[in-house]
Amino acid sequence: MQTELSKKLGVEHAIFGFTPFPAVAAAISRAGGFGVLGAVRYTAPDDLKRDLDWIEAHVEGRPYGLDVVMPAKKVEAPKNQTLTEAEIEAMIPEAHRQFVKDTLAKYGVPELAEGDATGWRITGWMEQVARSQLDVAFDYPIRLLANALGSPPADVIARAHEQDVLVAALAGSARHALKHKDAGIDIVVAQGYEAGGHTGEIASMVLTPEVVDAVGPLPVLAAGGIGSGQQAAAALALGAQGVWLGSIWLTVTEADLASPAVTRKLLAAGSGDTVRSRALSGKPARQLRTEWTDAWDDPAGPGALPMPLQGLLVADALTRIQKYEVEPLLGTPVGQIVGRMNSERSVQAVFDDLTRGFEEAVDRMIRIAGRSGT
Repeated sequence: MQTELSKKLGVEHAIFGFTPFPAVAAAISRAGGFGVLGAVRYTAPDDLKRDLDWIEAHVEGRPYGLDVVMPAKKVEAPKNQTLTEAEIEAMIPEAHRQFVKDTLAKYGVPELAEGDATGWRITGWMEQVARSQLDVAFDYPIRLLANALGSPPADVIARAHEQDVLVAALAGSARHALKHKDAGIDIVVAQGYEAGGHTGEIASMVLTPEVVDAVGPLPVLAAGGIGSGQQAAAALALGAQGVWLGSIWLTVTEADLASPAVTRKLLAAGSGDTVRSRALSGKPARQLRTEWTDAWDDPAGPGALPMPLQGLLVADALTRIQKYEVEPLLGTPVGQIVGRMNSERSVQAVFDDLTRGFEEAVDRMIRIAGRSGT
């Protein structure tokens, strides 16, 4: 699966794997793809440094990248000053806090025991935290910096280019992709409606060629609903120079999901068991449909707050739900490809299936083209 972009980055297969797990990112790169570590959960720079050190020690010299979340829109502040986490939390309405308490009480979710860690505070969606992550990351030989929520600020793009780091940004429409091109982005990830996490409303089969035509000659990666070699071949046939896969890695043996119950739910889910909901972060994000997402999407409820308020509001609640494995409320971001994720496999086994399926699809199309040409 070689393309001009994969050759430029020195990878065997044009498969870009986004994952929050360092072991999975390293395994993707070792398998001949391009591992991309998601940084949003790292609120402490030292924690990111520790995991980048681990990747460096286990990636066998293969290239890898980092994905940050720098929102295009920020919480408004007087005189443009930077708000602290406490100041942002103070903006959360009491009615929303009460709704969380009532929902947790309805399902009997226990409080955390005294001394228990309250879990990940979703501050990685605040620009100042993302910038601290970059201060760490640029000390490492990363080859790619991706931003999940629009183009990074101009100074971040310039800093990356100064260090010979390519910059990618996710786009859910051709209009968004053109904005990325104008901002100086090197790679556009066309993320279709089927994708897990933050995603738009246009399906990949429509979106990929639209973005390819809009931003050419910039390379485009196809994302959303891709989990087989046949789908990867289709993406390249549509003009993409590679595929960007995220959900498929959630159930690999190298992954370290916080809850075994989440893994069980993923393995049992079908492609129709996800929903785009604002329940997680305040922006539409595809995830497993649960009674938690239903509660937030119910018109009778208070509705989700804008990013990053919603993430801060629900962070402790989600920690409690996961810790006590309250199954009706337990979920995770994942795409519609979850319907194919019905067994635990190693990263290498996933790659073997992807490359075999790709070769079979290409051979089939060559035979079809040959017959039509006779």
